[in-house]
Amino acid sequence: MVSLVRTVAYLGLEARGVEVQCSVAPGLPKFNIVGLADKAVGESKERVRAALSSMGLALPPKRITINLSPADLPKEGSHYDLPIALALLAAMGVTDAEQLGDFIAVGELALDARIVPSPGVLLAAIHASEQEVGLICPRAQGSEARWASEVPICAAPDLASLLNHLKGTQRLPDPQPGEVAIEPPAADLKMVKGQETAKRALEIAAAGAHNLLMIGPPGAGKSLLASCLPGILPPLTPGEALEVSMVQSVAGTLEDGRISRNRPFRAPHHSASMAALTGGGLKVKPGEVSLAHLGVLFLDELPEFHGIM
Repeated sequence: MVSLVRTVAYLGLEARGVEVQCSVAPGLPKFNIVGLADKAVGESKERVRAALSSMGLALPPKRITINLSPADLPKEGSHYDLPIALALLAAMGVTDAEQLGDFIAVGELALDARIVPSPGVLLAAIHASEQEVGLICPRAQGSEARWASEVPICAAPDLASLLNHLKGTQRLPDPQPGEVAIEPPAADLKMVKGQETAKRALEIAAAGAHNLLMIGPPGAGKSLLASCLPGILPPLTPGEALEVSMVQSVAGTLEDGRISRNRPFRAPHHSASMAALTGGGLKVKPGEVSLAHLGVLFLDELPEFHGIM
């Protein structure tokens, strides 16, 4: 029997659809995952095996093959645990395979069958909204997913309660959108005494979204002035706040689905590598430039940054 479950692969700030195909066929007992999966995805079979064992379920003594389609698209991350487990349970007849076709699933499995958070749920929710299907995600990220749209969100704390919800014997509560916070800035221009020319330059830079180069001796107030800049910028619009939250979701720094209307302020140390500044790596992560999107990127001691000067 072959079962299908939908999930996503993250490519920067884009979520691309992936189909998890599970085949349980006669043969020597073996559990294979194919489809250009990285080490984290390859280790998923051990987490799935342990999670099912904690629920009192054992893998069938057959040849189990998981294919992540399209097979030429790299698959990275631990959020494939949940869709792999659901596809396997559907192939075993534990849950309804047709019902799972109405959802996209993302989430990491703990060894005791808890569904724990994984980065990028907001992107998966936006993709589910575009495809007009529901989303299955960890309960801790339900408020984050609810920001995408009004598509059905099934935020489950563990695999057992998710299966009971799908069978209709238990109902999981609908998650509520996270809070929209407008916090007072950490630094305010009223803290700066004098420096009228510098404050005027800040106002011009804020009004026109210009870059600003500050030159002066140590202790002149350059860092304080830079930290005051977000305070004179207008709050993020709802669309801009969603853009910033998408970057934070991929970076794994969006806590409790709490979306902020404040402009981000990033001040990396001058010893930061080029990858830390611009992002990248085998598993692409946003760098300081991306995390400062629609906000302020303050490069203190600019000549000390490698590759910039």
